[in-house]
Amino acid sequence: EVQLAESGGGLVQAGGSLRLSCAASGLTFDKYAIGWFRLAPGKEREGVACISISDGSTYYTDSVKGRFTISTDNAENTVYLEMNSLKPEDTALYYCAATLRGCTDTRGYGMDYWGKGTLLTVSS
Repeated sequence: EVQLAESGGGLVQAGGSLRLSCAASGLTFDKYAIGWFRLAPGKEREGVACISISDGSTYYTDSVKGRFTISTDNAENTVYLEMNSLKPEDTALYYCAATLRGCTDTRGYGMDYWGKGTLLTVSS
């Protein structure tokens, strides 16, 4: 059974930093791309960042470029999202998801597996 487990969410002040983790199990990790998506109240789901495990290529949505960094620990089958200079508009439920189709899905419609999410709240 494939499982993706997010952790690391919480409450942080604007300008602060936080690291999210996505621990994957039950899949051949290096065949997948792992993406982070977020869902905020009243907004559509948004692809935040993605990494292809096989070649390390990454994708970031424009609003987080320069502030967020996606990385992997292949030995631990874990993907991290390091978030710096956080803004109130980053407040959302953050999900990780896995796909065999690379980092081409910026809305998450074609992802194969999803975690249950972790909540980030950024206070002003």
